[in-house]
Amino acid sequence: MSRAAIIGGGVIGGGWAARFLLNGWDVAVFDPDPQAERKIGEVLANARRALPALYDRALPPEGRLTFHADLAEAVAGASWVQESIPEVLSLKHQILPAIAAAAGPDAVIGSSTSGFKPSELNAGGTNAIVAHPFNPVYLLPLVELVGDAAACARAADILRGIGMFPLTVRKEIDAHIADRLLEAVWREALWLVRDGIATTGEIDEAIRMGFGIRWAQMGLFETYRIAGGEAGMRHFMAQFGPALSWPWTKLMDVPEFNEELVELIASQSDAQSGHLSIRELERLRDDNLVGMMRALRRSDSGAGGVLRAHEAALPEQGEQDGLPVTAARQVPVTWTDYNGHMNETHYLEAASLATDRLLEMIGAGADYVASGRSFFTVETHIRYLDEIHAGDRLTVTTQVLGAQGKKLHLFHRLHRGDALAATVETLLLHTDLTTRRTSPPAPEVAGAMADWAARHAGMPAEGAGRFTGQRA
Repeated sequence: MSRAAIIGGGVIGGGWAARFLLNGWDVAVFDPDPQAERKIGEVLANARRALPALYDRALPPEGRLTFHADLAEAVAGASWVQESIPEVLSLKHQILPAIAAAAGPDAVIGSSTSGFKPSELNAGGTNAIVAHPFNPVYLLPLVELVGDAAACARAADILRGIGMFPLTVRKEIDAHIADRLLEAVWREALWLVRDGIATTGEIDEAIRMGFGIRWAQMGLFETYRIAGGEAGMRHFMAQFGPALSWPWTKLMDVPEFNEELVELIASQSDAQSGHLSIRELERLRDDNLVGMMRALRRSDSGAGGVLRAHEAALPEQGEQDGLPVTAARQVPVTWTDYNGHMNETHYLEAASLATDRLLEMIGAGADYVASGRSFFTVETHIRYLDEIHAGDRLTVTTQVLGAQGKKLHLFHRLHRGDALAATVETLLLHTDLTTRRTSPPAPEVAGAMADWAARHAGMPAEGAGRFTGQRA
């Protein structure tokens, strides 16, 4: 197991701790703030609720979290050290040499700085790189890397292993890439509020109801390429390029940052969302991000592509009670209903995912379907035995009850922790996708079916063979 050290336990440092910890790393935290443990605990609570909900496969067992009063003790033995102290260069010049002195020669030393360049950070002879994440660190995959090429390459490999997307900046520049773009939008927004053109709430609506959704899955240039129609980007540039000389933007002009502007922005922001606590806003943000990223995952687009690649690298779950574990995951909030427990449709969805995994195990996965053959479900019987709630760990095992000719008879057990929460009995028929009629499976698939049926023969299957309304 790998070890990460987090120096500074604020919002960003806490997010880094959660990202590493929930991906199986031991995490050591150094922060002299007496409230650091409480603050990180609150961030972790949100992360434990949100990050596993992105995946249809279980994350690794959580690492061990420790807090240290001594910086050198926290850093010792760490493969990754992340500095996330306040954006004050003089403070960073004090902390980074202390980290470098305590860290091993192969440790990556990253700084979460949103603005300083590596040449500024390392003025005292240290070897840190910029590893600038985005809040919430435990959900959003982007990390901007700036600095020594070899160190950035090593850092990128580690970051991919914890489900993040490293973007190496080609040349160092103040504020890197993403924050420079955000700053441009922020400046325009300040002018729009100051000049009475829009409120903070109206500006946020303009973003989230329009281009924000487009940007989430295509970014800027791909969005504008489509706007150019069949002629593409060249046509878009020719059509809208002249607007660059029009007096639309005040990017080179900044409104006076005085108490009046601060009060105007703050009062409108309070009116917009002051009825919610910060923790409630964080959970709302996390739920929305999980939903959008899972939607993007289906099409392998944007952050969804990073998520899908990371999930594919997560370990398989092995066996439980002599049966293969065909699904293991955390129950997301989106699977629950007004009663606060998992909706009945998602018991079937969990079993369907388990069926898909069993089909992969017998050689009837995506490649088999692409060859024109598949299994169709023709009958299902579900027994609901216990409630399942959001955040519960759900484990599904699958027993092959029968594999005769075209028929595949499965019995799924859905476990909530140690408790049996449901059983789902499923009958499938092998089908030729060209004729849409039943057909014998390929010999290698038939052989695998028979092998699994033989392995499971004689095992108890209490609840199998029932029908709706049958007395217990």
